[in-house]
Amino acid sequence: MGETFVPNITTELRKDIVRVPDVIDEASGIIIFGKKIKSIIFTTDIAIIRNTNANAVIAVYPFTPHPAITKSIIEAADIPVFSGVGGGLTQGTRASYMSLFAEAQGSIGVVLNGPTPVDTVSEVCAVVDIPVVSTVTSKYTPIEEKLACGVKIINISAGKKTAETVRYFRELYPELPIIATGGPTEEDIRETIQAGANAITYTPPSNGKLFSKKMQHYREIERDEQKKTS
Repeated sequence: MGETFVPNITTELRKDIVRVPDVIDEASGIIIFGKKIKSIIFTTDIAIIRNTNANAVIAVYPFTPHPAITKSIIEAADIPVFSGVGGGLTQGTRASYMSLFAEAQGSIGVVLNGPTPVDTVSEVCAVVDIPVVSTVTSKYTPIEEKLACGVKIINISAGKKTAETVRYFRELYPELPIIATGGPTEEDIRETIQAGANAITYTPPSNGKLFSKKMQHYREIERDEQKKTS
């Protein structure tokens, strides 16, 4: 039999979206509360979050997590949100409060930074009923105690060594759900999937870069119209 036909419904206004690489479909996915997630877009830009075909969004950012940011992203998103709740500078009670708030607002999971102390991981795992995701930056990141505390998923972001790091932890934990950064090319993404990643995070072009492309298109239309009338 041939491939199953999949109807694709969109509108003229919504067809121009940020699409994740098709190769991500090769990942197994992670089923969370009945939703299978393979592609996760890495952004806090609400305009991009509202215009993507990714299965979910991972909303982490290089500032102290704040309830107003979490609330705004979750309210705007029409896909599941993994919310960053700290773990580096933001630890202990504040991290656990942020996690509880994120769950109450509708997050599908909370993400803790790599340096998060075990006692903070334990506090967060004790108060939320959604998956706690722990970020891993190299194969030397200690995760055994964090898994024992209740971490359900690891999020590997190890730069050029991401695939190698995924392979390392997959050998140690054959059934552990792993999210990982895919890299800049389809080959990099495929290598990361084959190394054992269940889901892939994709970093989209910036809003400015996307808008620059659209403005160039508008200029070309204006130029063509000018040629017709001259």
